[in-house]
Amino acid sequence: MRELEPRLFDYIWRHSKRDQVTICVVVLASLPFYFASLDLPKRIVNDAITGRAFAHGEATASFLEIKVDWPAILGGGRTSLFDGFQLDRLELLLGLSLLFLALVIVNGAFKFWINLQKGILGERMLRRLRFQLFALMLRFTSEAQSEVKSSETATIIRDEVEPIGSFIGDAIVVPAQLGTQALTALLFILMQNVWLGLTAAAMIGVQMTVIPRLRRQIIVLSRKRQITSRAFAGRIAEVLDGLPAVVLNNTGRWERAEIGGRLYTLYDLRLRIYRRKFAVKYLNNLLAQVTPFLFYVIGGVFALKGELDIGQLVAVLAAYRDLPPPLKELIDWDQQRLDVEVKYETVAAHFRADRLTPFQDDDGPTFRLGSPLTTESVNLRDPRGGAPVEIGDVTLPLPARTAFVPPGPIAQEFARVLAGLHMLRSGTVRIGPYDLATLPRTVFSRGIAFAGIEPVLFPGSIRDNLLYGLRIKPLDSRRLDFTKQRIREAVQTGNPLDSISDPWIDFAALGVADADDLDRRMVDILTRLGLGTDLYRYGLDALSSVTHDSEVGQRFIAAREHLRAHFERKGLADLVIPFSRGAYNDQATLGENLLFGVPRNPALMEPLTLAAVAPFRRALERARLLGDLDRMGVEIARNLSEIFKDVPPGHPLFRRFSLITPEMVPDYEARLVRLSGNGSLSDKDSEAFLALALAYVEPRMRFGLLDDALKIRIAGARGIVQDAMNGHEGCDVETYDPMRINPRASVLDNVLFGRIDTAKMHSEEIIQREVLAVFREFDLEAGIRRRGLERQVGNRGLLLPERVRVRLGLTRALLRQPEVLVVDRVEEHLEGGAGTLLSVVEDVLPMASLLASVSAEAEADRFPSTLPVGLPRQPIQRAAE
Repeated sequence: MRELEPRLFDYIWRHSKRDQVTICVVVLASLPFYFASLDLPKRIVNDAITGRAFAHGEATASFLEIKVDWPAILGGGRTSLFDGFQLDRLELLLGLSLLFLALVIVNGAFKFWINLQKGILGERMLRRLRFQLFALMLRFTSEAQSEVKSSETATIIRDEVEPIGSFIGDAIVVPAQLGTQALTALLFILMQNVWLGLTAAAMIGVQMTVIPRLRRQIIVLSRKRQITSRAFAGRIAEVLDGLPAVVLNNTGRWERAEIGGRLYTLYDLRLRIYRRKFAVKYLNNLLAQVTPFLFYVIGGVFALKGELDIGQLVAVLAAYRDLPPPLKELIDWDQQRLDVEVKYETVAAHFRADRLTPFQDDDGPTFRLGSPLTTESVNLRDPRGGAPVEIGDVTLPLPARTAFVPPGPIAQEFARVLAGLHMLRSGTVRIGPYDLATLPRTVFSRGIAFAGIEPVLFPGSIRDNLLYGLRIKPLDSRRLDFTKQRIREAVQTGNPLDSISDPWIDFAALGVADADDLDRRMVDILTRLGLGTDLYRYGLDALSSVTHDSEVGQRFIAAREHLRAHFERKGLADLVIPFSRGAYNDQATLGENLLFGVPRNPALMEPLTLAAVAPFRRALERARLLGDLDRMGVEIARNLSEIFKDVPPGHPLFRRFSLITPEMVPDYEARLVRLSGNGSLSDKDSEAFLALALAYVEPRMRFGLLDDALKIRIAGARGIVQDAMNGHEGCDVETYDPMRINPRASVLDNVLFGRIDTAKMHSEEIIQREVLAVFREFDLEAGIRRRGLERQVGNRGLLLPERVRVRLGLTRALLRQPEVLVVDRVEEHLEGGAGTLLSVVEDVLPMASLLASVSAEAEADRFPSTLPVGLPRQPIQRAAE
């Protein structure tokens, strides 16, 4: 993707000249109809209404006669183009009126088409510009990535280019359309009376010269506000990213003061813009109103002298009525042009060429790098801020298993240079005959992979993140979800024809048969790296993906029955509280007990959402439980209010009583105050307190609010609740059935058909062990681990522990099957350290090189060879033990 043109109109003309010219041609074609609509009112007044066409006793007059009356300044006279039809006075009035109506419709149709095409063109160019900026962002150098803020770049692509895209559709068409309309109206006025025309021209000249000059300061202030607003967004992102530091240091007041200052600056700039903007608007409106005054005076004088008839004066006034709007819009267009040009130049500066890596074709050739790794006169950036560090010239035969020594920042920097994440200060690094600095990205990414201690994980599943490195380009151009219109729009806007629905993963090149085989490879690598137990645990927490009538589902149900009998034989039955239609499950929430199942709509799993569902509330009323549960919620709120009194946000108590967050405490306190004041609950208060009751688990909260009688009533109300919910669309509940698999419940809930009694000592550990044994016996363990691949990682992977994130990053690199695997301190997060790393690489990538920045000398000693970083020495080979 090429760089942005430095000037806005260069960019517009390059990418939209054909569409702009097409619309302008239609604009020119509409002018004769516009001129005719200006001339027709004069004929209606003079010829039909006042009867000038019948002044000499004629019975008929010409209709649709086409003639041009030239003013004296142009030589005078009349030119007849068509003689028309003969009509009487009434027919002439109706004919001229209908013709005027037809012209109104035609001119409206022209405007509709022109405005529609402008809008389409603007949206297409906005799409092109946003995509182009995104593509340029992908080419940011490592220095640019550390210099620019992600929030600012996102704000530019999302918000700041919006007015640019909107303007592009108007950039050429609007001045062409409005300018020609204004000139047509002015020409018509001149044809009626030269002095009125000169008056209108003079006022137009004042408006078009004075107003734009007065608006220049507004543009300057707008640019300053844009930059200040962008910095404001960046500062908010900084505070959000550093929120833990704000909380730990209790600097919220200082941060609020700093943001308040920035907001005042933005307010002051906007106020100054408003003052100038509305002053200019006042002057513009004044000038627009002065012209009709002059027309009335001058036109009235000429009419009294008989030099201007009433029809002409009416036509002039009608023509001038159409003159100020396009002039005003032209002035507004000129201000918008200046504003948008400033915005475009600011955006172009953010994506300037020196911040970008050279453009490389994604479809370029791929080839092997070969051997050896050599460095020549290399100088590295010192991460500690010191002078550049010189690396001696070395030669390392590949493939190799080599650690960089001594461990530390320089070794880490060298690893990032090899991975293409950082640039050299000077010198050359080659693999085989190829300079890494000029190596095409297609070859670089195919030959070299990197894994560090801060892997980048995107929101999505573990599987999505592991497969991310394999989605380089689609295998073909099938575009499974592209319509012809979408393909056409993509071509016109410079967007890709690639679709994420196309096949992107080359299973044959990876040596696997299909997606299932690739899943097995991912599970195998993760298990080798010590994540087998984690995958199994994630799989148990996932929703069940099998149906009871499938072969796997039947084995699953058999495993459930076997597990129940197994627990009874070993005396472990009391560790699981089963789902029984006639009994209350103490380890489930009160809401789950009422539903005795799981809603098909995931939103209803939230107590606040469920508490507001009308069928659910009506069912509780029929079961005479709504009032009791509301009162129970009130008691919970009072207990929580007392517990969280003077407890700061982030305190472990909020995790202990997870049914309420710190932000919700003031809201519930306010509801309790209202309740104590009037003693009654509003519908909203009832929903809020009911939500607390629905999330209540007695063994966890221990407020003593659930007695046996209430439990029996809740269990007895299940039928009423299910009937009410299943009778309304979107409220269906998947009920628990011992002979079926519940697709909305977790794998563990399904196999246990109950909940673990956490009150029993070591119950979870014992149950997990016994369940694993049964899954292995029924050949279900592998499927459970694969289900673990669907675990969501969260934003930046923060839902997973650091050791899991690092191993996922390493697995993603291994799956790419590179020639050279560069790692940075990943052995810190592996059981067995460098020994495990070497073993896994040997098993998974036996022919690849492993170049490692390690955390300690002892870890480096476990590698077959080391490469001194910063010393002009050859690599040290270790004798095989």
